[in-house]
Amino acid sequence: MTALLEATGLELAYGDVVVCPDLSFHVNDGEIVTLIGANGAGKSTTMRAVAGLLAPRRGTIRFDGRDITRLESYERVRMGIALVPEGRHVFPFLTVRENLEMGGFKYRKDVKRVRALIEQMMDTFPRLRERASQNAGTLSGGEQQMLVLARALMSEPRLLCLDEPSLGLAPIIVQEIFRIIRKISEQGITILLVEQNARYALGTAARGYVLQTGTVVVSGDCADLRQDPRVKDAYLGRSGKS
Repeated sequence: MTALLEATGLELAYGDVVVCPDLSFHVNDGEIVTLIGANGAGKSTTMRAVAGLLAPRRGTIRFDGRDITRLESYERVRMGIALVPEGRHVFPFLTVRENLEMGGFKYRKDVKRVRALIEQMMDTFPRLRERASQNAGTLSGGEQQMLVLARALMSEPRLLCLDEPSLGLAPIIVQEIFRIIRKISEQGITILLVEQNARYALGTAARGYVLQTGTVVVSGDCADLRQDPRVKDAYLGRSGKS
C-alpha cells in the first residue's frame, strides 16, 4: 500500500515543554489508523501538527509524497487534509446550513458545487436536514458532532483527522458516530483517528499506534493490538474484548 501521510522523527513542543520527543508513523491511502494513549500522551498535539496548527521543532511530515512540514494549515486544506478538532467547535450563532457553507470555503466561488455538497451532507446526515435552519449552538452534542464531521467533509478531504469524536457523548450516540466513520471510510477517504475509547478505536481502525509520553510504544494491526497484554491491561481491561 502507498503511504498517504508519513511523519518521521517529529519533535513537538509548546514553548519549552516537549510533548513528543521523537515520533514516527504513517497512514496508508484508504486506511483507518488510530492513535491511542492516556491523557497527555501527545495524541491531540500530533493531530495539530498534521493539520498545520503546530510547527514541529524537528522532523518531517509528508503528504502524498510532498513535504508539508512548513506548509500553512489553509494550504493543507486545499491539498486535502481536514481536521475535526476535539470539543466539536461549531459556529454556535450560525445555522447548520451556514456552518456547512463555512466548511466549503475553498469552493466559495463555485456556488453550485457548494450547494451540491450541502445536499450530499444532508443525505449522509439526515438529522442535519431537519435542523438546517437551526442555530448550531442549540443542537445536542451528538448533532453537533455530526455537524463538524459534515463540515469537514465539505472540503472533500483525502485525509480526515478525527480528534476524540466520541468525547462526552452518550453510548448510543457513540455507536452512531462510529457507524458514520466506517461509512466515510467506505467512500475511500483515509482517516487518522485519535480516540480515548480504545475498544471502539481498535474495533474500527485497521492499524494503530499506542502513544506514551509522546513516543510510540506499541504499533501494529488492530487485531494484534487487541491481544497485546500491554494494550489489554492499560486500555481494554482484563478481558480485552472489543
